[in-house]
Amino acid sequence: MKKNFCSLSHIQLAFGFTLLASGVAIGQMRVITGTVTDNTNNKPISGVSIFQEGSDTVATTNSSGIYRVQVSGENPVLVFKHPDYPERKVSLGDRVTIDVSLGKGNGNENEKAIEEVVLNAGYYKVKDRERTGSISKVSAKDIGNQPVNNVLSAVQGRMTGVNITQNSGVAGGGYDIQIRGRNSLRTLQNSGSDGNQPLYVIDGVPIGSAVNANFSATVIPFKSINPLNNINPNDIESIEILKDADATAIYGSRGANGVILVTTKKGKRGNPTVLLNATYGMSKVARRLEMMDRDQYLSMRRQAFANAGISSYPVTAYDVNGKWNRSRYTDWQKELIGNWADQRTVQLSVSGGGERSSFLISAQNSDQSTVFPADFGYKTNLFNSNFTFESENKKFSLTSSNSFSALANNVVQSDLTNLALNLSPVAPALFTPSGELNWEDNTFTNPLASLNGSYKNKTYQLNQNLNLGYEFFTGFSLKLNTGINYQTLEEFLLKPNTIFNPSLGRTSNDSSSSRSKNDIFTYIVEPQLNWMKSWGDHELNVLVGTSFQQTLNKSSSITGTGFASNALLENLAAATNKNIPADIRNEYRYASIFGRVNYQYKNRYIVNITGRRDGSSRFGVNNRFADFGAVGAAWLFTKEDFLKDAKWLSFGKLRGSIGTTGSDFIGDYQYLDTYTISNNPYNGSAGLYPSRLYNPNFSWEKTTKLEAALELGFLRDRIFLTSAYYRNRSSNQLVGIPLPGTTGFTSIQANLDATVENSGWEFQLTASPIKATDWKWQTSFNISFPKSELISFPGLEGSTYANTFVVGMPTNIVKLYNYEGINPATGQYVFTDYNKDGKITSPDDAQAVRDLGTKYFGGWQNDLRFKNLSLSFLFQFVKQNNFNYYRNMPNPGVLLNIPEAFTNVWSPDNPGGIIMPYDPGTTAVVNTLNNNLRNSTATVSDASFIRLKNVQLNYSIPLQGSFVKEATFFVQGQNLLTITNYFGLDPEFVLSGYLPPLKTYSFGVQVKF
Repeated sequence: MKKNFCSLSHIQLAFGFTLLASGVAIGQMRVITGTVTDNTNNKPISGVSIFQEGSDTVATTNSSGIYRVQVSGENPVLVFKHPDYPERKVSLGDRVTIDVSLGKGNGNENEKAIEEVVLNAGYYKVKDRERTGSISKVSAKDIGNQPVNNVLSAVQGRMTGVNITQNSGVAGGGYDIQIRGRNSLRTLQNSGSDGNQPLYVIDGVPIGSAVNANFSATVIPFKSINPLNNINPNDIESIEILKDADATAIYGSRGANGVILVTTKKGKRGNPTVLLNATYGMSKVARRLEMMDRDQYLSMRRQAFANAGISSYPVTAYDVNGKWNRSRYTDWQKELIGNWADQRTVQLSVSGGGERSSFLISAQNSDQSTVFPADFGYKTNLFNSNFTFESENKKFSLTSSNSFSALANNVVQSDLTNLALNLSPVAPALFTPSGELNWEDNTFTNPLASLNGSYKNKTYQLNQNLNLGYEFFTGFSLKLNTGINYQTLEEFLLKPNTIFNPSLGRTSNDSSSSRSKNDIFTYIVEPQLNWMKSWGDHELNVLVGTSFQQTLNKSSSITGTGFASNALLENLAAATNKNIPADIRNEYRYASIFGRVNYQYKNRYIVNITGRRDGSSRFGVNNRFADFGAVGAAWLFTKEDFLKDAKWLSFGKLRGSIGTTGSDFIGDYQYLDTYTISNNPYNGSAGLYPSRLYNPNFSWEKTTKLEAALELGFLRDRIFLTSAYYRNRSSNQLVGIPLPGTTGFTSIQANLDATVENSGWEFQLTASPIKATDWKWQTSFNISFPKSELISFPGLEGSTYANTFVVGMPTNIVKLYNYEGINPATGQYVFTDYNKDGKITSPDDAQAVRDLGTKYFGGWQNDLRFKNLSLSFLFQFVKQNNFNYYRNMPNPGVLLNIPEAFTNVWSPDNPGGIIMPYDPGTTAVVNTLNNNLRNSTATVSDASFIRLKNVQLNYSIPLQGSFVKEATFFVQGQNLLTITNYFGLDPEFVLSGYLPPLKTYSFGVQVKF
């Protein structure tokens, strides 16, 4: 391209701010010294962080509890923080020496113990009580030691507005994350790509969304691998999710679907501490579907043939014609997905530091088997390190975070869940008496044969972040955030000839092997300038910065067939025939200027203004740049004179925001004419064919967000209530516009003039009913009421989207046949004939609309502590409609098992039957009616549930003075109990043919040296 999309004027503007601000010097400096002790035993406390309120400069007490910190201003406030003590603030006045004791019940009138939560907002930090935006946070205490491979499983049900669904019970898969709904019309189900994925940022470095695994579709839904699989949950200090415009607009085009910020743990200054964590867990399928037993099944099959007028059983009816032993019975759910999967995890970390530096090094190894009857597993090796340094004069700071992960996933090539539900209960044994796979004289397709093949993937990820800060004038600091992220995914799909019946005569010459590799390399550089100024009742914080990011994505694949031996399957050079699709190399460049101005008056009126100008290489020169911004405001009304003496109301804040974020999540080179290499050579040379049409005018998808919220604290914040209303409107939808087949193209990439609105209410209530010396009880309840609506779509009726969307309805609707019941005269299913033509056809008669959305969701968390014993548990609940078993059911009466509920068959004597009479699959009319039923309103029903998501019991033994400082024993459970009326295997996870999330029991020990 001749014109650089990142214009020089933007860079000049950013550095112009730097030069302007560098002329400001403020304040009078002085040094404060003192000692910090424990008020219960008067012993010094090491590792206490001390900083001036409003400053980023932090000092730390040494092993003797002594600190030295530099402050400025007339009456600065010092903040003392330690993870084991309540935070304390001290007004200095004109003092230069302050000795502070931490703990409970200190009577110094200049000191006030408060619990102050600081939130990571990405480019800046903000106190929870002073934030103007919507940010949800889950801290390490709720994440640590849970028996999960991905931290997203640990945060389900803990945040308002964040609905997380695990896509599979197979380890190493993906998650569906909806942060205040779906803004884009592009979903995996209707377009093959998801425009609703959030932005992930780990320690300041953005990483890609879900990684697509080319060959995993039969075992990992949507071929989606979540990037947070590469992070050890025990290494995470906190997860913040940014939701509204005020919080996300500073991320510009990347913030439309929300931002997930992951902060890893940092070392604590003081003597070196060694932490050993060992866990053992066992998992199994959480729910069973009650299927027909042997006698019910055989009765069904015999009735099916009788209903079809067949008195002599066909030769292929092995279950009833005597070929198979009808006295056999196998519970296939127990046989194929009923094993216990065990998991062993060991983690070792070392942390410590001196007065000006700290470090943390952590390594974890985990090995998890599967519930399938095979020696497959998921192995992870994770390494994390962190180093911080601060100069003696506190002006220079450095933080370096590094993580490396190596994941190896070896699973079945195809999920066995469907077979576990559908195999005949009288099917033959899996093995012959000699131990060979049983094919029962070629009448039985042995499900274990597929285990001779496998799907393997290996994932490596390196994430490095370097953060430099320098305060060259009081209140004026320069920061550089830079980092790299490298991900590589290598896959093998092995299909040896042994997955087939030996009678077919196949040899290794019929074996096939597929390999693919996907490399993603991202680097980011973000210089930032921050200026803080306080005068009188005013406080101003200004941030300006620029962001430069480049991502290179390369992928290649090859499939080989015909091998001299199956031992060579992973060496594709040994294949006789090779098919090599075109290599892919995509380069993405992104540059922006961003800024923030935060103004406070009397610590009660707060205005926050954020803005960003983005440039993306994913758009043509006509629309390469876009502007995004937001305004947020908050009023801390309990600081007003008329409420400051209120005994019952300890905190009150009214906040709101409005702004625009956007999305360029459309893929690379979508605006260009592109060509694809043909697999069919012409005249001995590879040919090219056009695969995409040129459109330089398509542009950014934009989302306008609005929010209003009220936060109230009662009885010194023993009870705290947050309520919020939001409304997001996303327009300029990035989708493919359908084209007539005569053009040679199915669509052209363009902006669709449609608007999607997501709105809703969110409520969170936290309380501390018991807060005594030995007893403590904290409880938290959250609930969200989301609503989605397509509010405009010009020309919808004449487009191909008319079968998918309806203006005024949610975007996750489905159009189905309207099921009316069973005709009492004919015993056949009846569906509404909307066009009155005497037959049921799609799309004319698929006019019944059903909403598959969530009505409300939330969770109830409790934490109880008595001395050294603690108990926590979380209930997750979801109110929703979704597809049920009918959606993918086999025809009742064929050689496949069905649920026990289908013994309730309609007949003149049983008019309340739920299905029409059985049929062996030989009657065309019955087959058509069953297919219509699978596409009717009968397939949508209540899929609500209440789930005991997590239970954890800890017992800590303090061992101060000995080599072992502390030992904690814990037992945990995950997905222990599900209360639901759902007709299917699992209400959370409704994708047919895939293993649902598992129930897990675990126990372990954590020892601190």
